[in-house]
Amino acid sequence: MIVADNETAIDLLYYEAIARTVVRLVAERTDEPLSVGVHGDWGAGKSSILAMVEEAFAEKDRVLCVRFNGWLFQGFEDAKAVLIETIVDELLRKRSTSAKVVDQAKKVLRRVNWMKMARKAGSYGLTLATGIPTPETLKDLGVAARAVLGNQVNAENAAALAKGADDFLRKAEEESAPEQMHAFRKEFEELLERAEIDQLVVLVDDLDRCLPTIAIETLEAIRLFLFVPRAAFVIAADEGMIEYAVRQHFPDLPVATGPATYARNYLEKLIQVPFRLPSLGYAETRIYVTLLLVLNECGEASETFQKLVGLARDVLRRPWKGPGLDRETIAKALGSVPDEVERALELAGRIAPILADGARGNPRQIKRFINTMMLRLAIAEERGFRDELNMSVLAKIMLAERFAPELYDAMARGSANTGVSEDLGVLEAAVLQKADDIEVKSAKGKPKGATSDKSLPDWPNLEWAKQWAAIEPSLAEHDLRPYVFVTRDRRNVFGAVASLGDLDELVAKLQGSPLQVKQASAEVARLQTLEAEQVFDALRSKVRDAEDIAQEPVGVRGLAEVAKLHPFLQGPLLAFLKDLPVSKLGPWAVSGWTGAFNEEDAKGEFSVLLTEWAGQDENKALKTAASAVIKLLGKGGRS
Repeated sequence: MIVADNETAIDLLYYEAIARTVVRLVAERTDEPLSVGVHGDWGAGKSSILAMVEEAFAEKDRVLCVRFNGWLFQGFEDAKAVLIETIVDELLRKRSTSAKVVDQAKKVLRRVNWMKMARKAGSYGLTLATGIPTPETLKDLGVAARAVLGNQVNAENAAALAKGADDFLRKAEEESAPEQMHAFRKEFEELLERAEIDQLVVLVDDLDRCLPTIAIETLEAIRLFLFVPRAAFVIAADEGMIEYAVRQHFPDLPVATGPATYARNYLEKLIQVPFRLPSLGYAETRIYVTLLLVLNECGEASETFQKLVGLARDVLRRPWKGPGLDRETIAKALGSVPDEVERALELAGRIAPILADGARGNPRQIKRFINTMMLRLAIAEERGFRDELNMSVLAKIMLAERFAPELYDAMARGSANTGVSEDLGVLEAAVLQKADDIEVKSAKGKPKGATSDKSLPDWPNLEWAKQWAAIEPSLAEHDLRPYVFVTRDRRNVFGAVASLGDLDELVAKLQGSPLQVKQASAEVARLQTLEAEQVFDALRSKVRDAEDIAQEPVGVRGLAEVAKLHPFLQGPLLAFLKDLPVSKLGPWAVSGWTGAFNEEDAKGEFSVLLTEWAGQDENKALKTAASAVIKLLGKGGRS
């Protein structure tokens, strides 16, 4: 039901290309120290890229790949030491049987312990000079001094501890900080030699979630390795958060010098090669939403999902060439378009434009939107009113909830009593019709004349509201109370608008009388594959969102005409008919499809569907009509 919001090796966005580039860059610089930055907002997919890089190095015995999450060690005082100890521990785990590696590792860890003590030296000097260490001093120095000096220090003997610490301070004075750093690098390089490690690759994650002090200490630890050959660091972080940490840690620095800030200069000094993850565009968002919906319904192991991921990857190689996955490609690869994929494509086509804009192309925010929607549908199912919710209506309301909460509040208040917001109806009517052709009435029923912004209801954030109102389906005739109820928690989720542009006029014709549909036939025949698919989606949405399907909804004849002239849409049309609720379906559904199913497979499937309708007892009128059509077909008639 819910898609996990963790880093993943399942690549739904073709980030593998970035991961492979990082791996190749690291592999080409085996003899030199290297630092690579993978930058992007929270939720952009940085952790997933690190997971792919880690997987790429997993089978290379002479490469030590270490994953370090600075956020997990935020409670430790010395983040620098923790990072170094993590690297050494991982190396020991990989080369635990080598005595020479173990011995050299002890030397490096001893050097780390000296660093810990040096960090304490300044603050403890005065206390030790008096010969009266405080309880906190005893605790800290007891741990560090025992690590450096061995068991000769008795933690309960203040005099012995003070003497041991004093010895260390004298030793620390003899070795300056530069000498300590030089010795560390030399000893660490020797450790890599003994361990027969050709390259050290450290993946640093979640640094932008750390407090400024921890972030800077971790970066300073990385700086230690920038002069160690064969050491490579891949750092995943939001640049803005790291720059903030630099400003907080060095508050006395001037804001900028030259064209860049000091914070930016600091980051660029540490990061030799920066990668910036791009935001998702419309095509990528549509594909991502489709995959998430199919993953949610079918599961990761399903053949349908796995094949769809493969198709998506091919499209994502050149996303600028089209809007994403199309049904014709899917049908060729899968043999047909499964119902669950059909539903996902339909919904993704509606909400992807506004998600790409409102979520700023952020994969995590898009995933949160889908998860929240599915969770709400599940809650409605448990409460027993899932059948009263239309997923497209819910998605549209959630877009307002996320991107324009003040508009959502106005809609919720307006529909509280009857479930219908009259002002919302006025708004939708105004934006869906040309201003010079519409006479809008206020909530009191008084004529307002030609539509203009002045004649629209006094809605908050009106420009955004007009874009949102243009999204199908229309909400004016729906009872909004169950939707408001299920969204009342107002958790974060998302917004812009999909318009068919020049095709809008054709869609309007195909919603007209049988004569108008017939007159539009030549225009329909000239449509390209993608255009035909867009027109089909728009008409199907109109039919699906009809409140009463006991009578033939507007757009049905247009659907039949598009499917007749573009046979690849006959499968989706059948899937749509199968998905309609039998109990509410009128007799119109059994006839009027002359020519719409002119492919042999489609004809056969429609005959099966007719037989199912004729055999059910839930809807007597539909049963009678279906039986009559089957009898007529048996005598050589046509549906």
